[in-house]
Amino acid sequence: MFDRLLGALDGWRLCVITGAGISTDSGIPDYRGPNAPTRRPITYQQFIGDPELRRRYWARNHLGWRHMDAARPNAGHRALAGLERAGIVDAVITQNIDLLHTKAGSRRVIDLHGTYARVRCLTCGALISRAALDDRLEHANPGFSDTAVASRGVQTAPDADAVLTITGEFRMVDCEICGGILKPDFVYFGESVPKPRVASAFSLVDEAQALLVAGSSLTVMSGLRFVRHAAKREIPIVIVNRGPTRGDELATLTLHAGCSEALSALLAASPVAPA
Repeated sequence: MFDRLLGALDGWRLCVITGAGISTDSGIPDYRGPNAPTRRPITYQQFIGDPELRRRYWARNHLGWRHMDAARPNAGHRALAGLERAGIVDAVITQNIDLLHTKAGSRRVIDLHGTYARVRCLTCGALISRAALDDRLEHANPGFSDTAVASRGVQTAPDADAVLTITGEFRMVDCEICGGILKPDFVYFGESVPKPRVASAFSLVDEAQALLVAGSSLTVMSGLRFVRHAAKREIPIVIVNRGPTRGDELATLTLHAGCSEALSALLAASPVAPA
């Protein structure tokens, strides 16, 4: 089934772009896959402009971040780490915030949209870990987590936002240094990726001999621009995704398949694949 994939990438050093579709096998649903539920993620403008929406978001994130933190890499993540060790994958640019590439052992990773594991003050810029904030939120909302989970199971979106309607009187906390608004240190819809991070990602595409997209519909420009850049360089572009993408017309090969299966096949065919 994956002969065309192997043929299209044989002998090339790869830069890989990943999206939410690579993490579905780890229990983190995507936004746009064929079986994805309809979700409307909070936007940056809503978060900073509406205190009530912000309170509801933190109530849901208080549960969702734990689910994401507990998620473990799947075969697709492990295959990319193995391909990096084999000298086939140069780097991974991920649109995901779940840190699963790093947990799997990939060493050269750009978390394009940031990660769930840090929180930033929008006023003074102070950074704290999400675990440290969890302690403060637990103290401010005793018993909330147990009650919410018991009343309804937790489903988590790719932005660590749990599907939860019972937010009650959840109390937010502010920056301990300046009293400013705290926000997860990842890019929301309507927010721009930091320019230095984008520049670093373009450099990785420039270094590569081929571009592999795994598990992204490329609906948003943050990922699609790298595919367009690779097309201008006239290097092979291979897209593995369970549905169509915005980059299909630029691709050398599109393969509608799961990332775990496809990337595992690529690793198995590598010269130094494990026995």
